[in-house]
Amino acid sequence: MAMEKRVRFKSWWLPWALIAPQMAVVLVFFFVPAGQTIYQSVLMQDAFGASTEFVGLENFTRLFNDPSYLASFRTTAIFSVLVATIGLTISLLLAVMADHVVRGATLYKTLLVWPYAVAPAVAGVLWLFMFAPSIGIVSFALRRFGIEWNHLLNGNQAMTLIVAAAVWKQISYNFLFFLAGLQSVPKSLIEAAAIDGARPWRRFWTIIFPLLSPTMFFLLVINIIYAFFDTFAIVDSSTQGGPGKDTAILVYKLYFDGFKALDLGGSAAQSAVLMVIVIALTVVQFRYVEKKVQY
Repeated sequence: MAMEKRVRFKSWWLPWALIAPQMAVVLVFFFVPAGQTIYQSVLMQDAFGASTEFVGLENFTRLFNDPSYLASFRTTAIFSVLVATIGLTISLLLAVMADHVVRGATLYKTLLVWPYAVAPAVAGVLWLFMFAPSIGIVSFALRRFGIEWNHLLNGNQAMTLIVAAAVWKQISYNFLFFLAGLQSVPKSLIEAAAIDGARPWRRFWTIIFPLLSPTMFFLLVINIIYAFFDTFAIVDSSTQGGPGKDTAILVYKLYFDGFKALDLGGSAAQSAVLMVIVIALTVVQFRYVEKKVQY
C-alpha cells in the first residue's frame, strides 16, 4: 500500500503564515458580513438607524408568513435549475465541438470566451435590447413567426429572458473548464475504444463523460451558487423582478425589500436564510452527488 506523501515544515509558524492572507480575506469579506447579517436579522430598525429594537425571531416569522417571499422560493428553484442545466449542456456541447476543430480553433475558442468579460448588468441590458417588445431584433423575428413577445406582460417570457441572459453570461466559464477536461482525457483510451468498434456517441458516454465527472461536479456547484447570487444584476437591469413578482428571485427580493422598501431587519433575515440555503445545497451536493463522481 502506497504511503501518502505529506509536506512537513521545519517551523510550526510557517504554515500559518502562508495561509494567513487567505484567512484574512475570508474573515473580512465573509465571516464579518455574515455575522453582521445574523445580528441585524434579530433587530427591528427604522430606515435611518435612529431607533433599534431587539425582536428575536419576529423577522423570520413574518418572512415565512409572507406569500410573496414563499413564491420567490419557487421562482428561484425554477431559475437556478434552468440556468445550471441549460448552461452546462450547451457549454459541454460547445467544448466537444471546439475539441474537434482543427482550422481556426484559436479564433473559435476566443470568441466563445468573450462573454465572460461582459459585466452581468451589461449582459442584462444587451438581452433586454434584443428582446425589447417594440424595437428588439429578436422580438421582431418572433413576430414574423406569429409569436407575440412582450416580457413586460408575460411572466414566462420574462423568465425566459433572464435565463437566456444568465446562461449566456456563464457559458464561457463552463466552456473553459469543460475544454480543459476534454483535453486531459488520454487519447489512447479513445483510440482503443474506436479500434474495438465503439461509435463516437458510445465513446463519449462510456469513456469521456465519466472522466469529466469531477469537472461536471465542480461546475454544478459553481453554477448553483452563480444562479443564487451573481445573477442579481441581470434581473435588476432586465426585468426588475417583473412582471409583478414573476422573476423576483431570492437575491433580488432581498435587495428590493432592504433598499427600496427599507425593511432592514426583514432583508437581513432573508440574507441569513439565503446563506443557509446555499450552504445546505453545497453540503448536499458534496455528500450525495460527489459519491457518483469518478476521480
